[in-house]
This record gives sequence, structure tokens and C-alpha cells, in this order.
Amino acid sequence: MTQIENVIEELRELDKKHFFHPTSAIQQQQEQGAAFVFTEGKGIHLYDITGKKVIDGMSSLWNVNIGHGREELGKVAMDQMSKLAFSSSFATFSNEPAIRLAAKLAQIAPGNLSATFFTSGGSEANDTAYKLARHYWLLKGQPERKKIISRTKSYHGVSMGATSATGLKAFRDFTTSLAPDFLYVDNRSPESLRSLIEAEGPETIAAFIAEPVQGAGGVHVVPDNYFQEIRQICDDYDILFITDEVITGFGRTGKYFAMEHYGVAPDMMCFAKGVTSGYAQLGGVMVSERIYKDFTTLSRGTLLHGYTYSGHPMACAVALKNLEIIEQEHLIGNAAKRGEELLAGLEEIQKERNIISKVKGLGLMCGIEIAKDRKLNEVFEIPLSPSIVAEAAKRGLICRSVVLDGQDIVVFAPPLTITKEEIINMIQILNESIGVVEAAVSKNLLPNT
Repeated sequence: MTQIENVIEELRELDKKHFFHPTSAIQQQQEQGAAFVFTEGKGIHLYDITGKKVIDGMSSLWNVNIGHGREELGKVAMDQMSKLAFSSSFATFSNEPAIRLAAKLAQIAPGNLSATFFTSGGSEANDTAYKLARHYWLLKGQPERKKIISRTKSYHGVSMGATSATGLKAFRDFTTSLAPDFLYVDNRSPESLRSLIEAEGPETIAAFIAEPVQGAGGVHVVPDNYFQEIRQICDDYDILFITDEVITGFGRTGKYFAMEHYGVAPDMMCFAKGVTSGYAQLGGVMVSERIYKDFTTLSRGTLLHGYTYSGHPMACAVALKNLEIIEQEHLIGNAAKRGEELLAGLEEIQKERNIISKVKGLGLMCGIEIAKDRKLNEVFEIPLSPSIVAEAAKRGLICRSVVLDGQDIVVFAPPLTITKEEIINMIQILNESIGVVEAAVSKNLLPNT
């Protein structure tokens, strides 16, 4: 073997032996090793150790909004680490990047969200939102308000509270002893929320949380007026309305934040991912001016919640530069325009391919649902989206399969820097990949397990 082949083999064996992968098929990893060992990223592309070039059609984990290989962020990180790599934000200590970022977020956030509690990522942001909501009602003299309501097909993270709030049953079945007082309602019906509130008693409900567009659950876009009705229901029963913009924030849907599409402002908002485009670990919860005022006037003693890396100077400096790039390069407008082109391209594929039953999306967050009731697909008891994703990867496109809770969906979320030509290339690869799977289905060649 050549030297590079030896290195590749060594890394794959070390990966199998020592790297416990998140959200992965452990048995498959042990049998086949890493599908890709990435070494470089540039724009919308990733390169693996063999030299293979692929389109990152998922922005890795919905988060590399400004694309890969942005040296500006590396320079900002180095400069900040050279001056002040880390300092605590506990006990009223502070640092300039965290202060500047909190002020910037207050400027761009919907409604009157005005204060930010920083975390290291989205799961922590969601757990923080639930704890703050419950603590808020303690301060207000209503300790019985502790139940958190979320939606079916929702995804809010994998820490204990975030897992408990996640509406995808498979994530909850993964563990035992889920956190108590989490409830779920239909993801498209405001009336189901009202009914559950009435059944449980409004005086027991702390908050309702929703993704503006459900991401990991399959890119589900709400019906018209859904969030207007949700906002009214929360107001009617004095329940906090929390939005989870971890995936949808910072331009992903063609607006700075997805709730801007609906003209509705939440009481609290979780964010992460696109705030740094994945170049540093950062998340947070924003609260409205009214709620923050209640916290500051009603609190006594120490707020006993915080993370070591809350307000991390380097991460906050990277976030500030990231937001500057998003604005200067007009990436939010590009996401809106390219998203329309991606959706149109998927609709053209749907006309040609029998196995697609639905195309959906908002901005650069799209998905295709695989038909279950068409004759072509009835032969197979297995979902087809994993085969489509595998064929696309062979041809140089990374996308994602969603097979949870009986769904069969392929989803896409490329970097906001993507061009029209690159959208066309994505569509061509996807169409070819679906064609291969469709042909295999017609010949009964796909495995049944």
C-alpha cells in the first residue's frame, strides 16, 4: 500500500476502535468504518482524505451558514484567543465580545427580545429555556406552572430536558426515566394545544415550545395563521411561548429568524448553530424585555444556572464576525432566492419521478417525502430515503434521510452562500440518484431488511 493508503487505513481503524460517534449506527460503523474522513472544506464543498469532493447539502448539521473555509473567522478566533481566550461570566464578570454580541442579538431579534443567556449549543439552550420558564413562574408565585408542551415531530436536542421535550418518539425511547411534566400536541393543530391546556389546567402550564419550521423531524412547514393562533392561545392562558430557532435562525429560511415570516414574536427564543456557522460552539436563550425585567426585579440571591462556557469570549467574537459576513454578503436574501430555486427544482423532479409524494420547504431548508401508497413502492417494507441518500453520496452530494416515526423523507439545507449553478448541480445529482433507486425498486433489487 502507498503511504496515503496506510494513513487512511490507520485512521479508519482508530476511528472504529476509539471514536464513539454521536447519532450514528454503531454496528455499521464497526463493520464498515467511517464513510468519509473529512480533511478540508471550501464554500459548499467538503473534501475527504481520499481526495473525494462532495457538496455539503446539509451545511453539515444545518449550521455552516456562511460556508466552509472562511479564513476571516479563523483570524478573529486567533486574535481573540491571543488577547483573552477565556474568562468566566459567573458572579457578574463579563467580557467585551459577549456584551457586544448580546447587544447585536437584541438589535436583530424579532419582537422585543432584549437579553441573552449564553450556552454552548442548542441542547443546552433548550434545557435553559425550560429551567428559566419554570423559575420565572416560581418568581411570580405560581410554582405549579411547570409543564412544558411541545409538538409531535419536533426535535429540541439530546440533553435530558431537551430529549424529554422532543416530539419524535424514537429519541424518547432511546433512554429511560425521562424528565417529568413534558406533554405533546399535534404539530399542525392550534386547537390541539388549546384542548390540552384545558384538560391539564392552564395554571399548571409553564410554556409551549415550537420550531418555526421543524428540521430534524422532516422539514415540516406550518399551515397559514398557525403561529398567529398559537400566540393568541398562549396569551389567553398566560403561557410563555418559546421558539426554537436553533436550525432556522440566522438566515436559513430567507429571514434573519424564521418567525419573521409569520409576524409573531415569542417570549423566549433558543438559538445556536448558525450564530457562528459552526466555527465555534455557541448557543443561547433570548428573553423579552418584560420577562427580563421580571427576572431582575423579582430575583433574590444567585441565579443558580450557568455553564462554564456561557459567554465564551472567543466564540462570541467569532459570532460577531459571522453575523457581519451574513449581512455584508447579503446571504439572507440569497437564501430566499436560492431556496425558491431549490424548491422549484425539487418540484420538477417530482413531476418526473413516481416515488416523490410531496415537496416542501422554506428558504434553504427543503425536503421531499417518499410515497408510501404508490404501486411502485408497495413492494418494499423498508423506507427508500436511505438508499437515495447513499446514491447521492456516491455522486458527490450529502443530504439526509428522516425515517423516524414512520416517515420517509430526504432533507436539504446547503450553505447560504450557494449559487444558482450549484443548486442546479445539486438537483441533477439528486435526480440521478432517485432514478437509480426507482429503477432498483421496479426490478425488486433493494434489500428487504
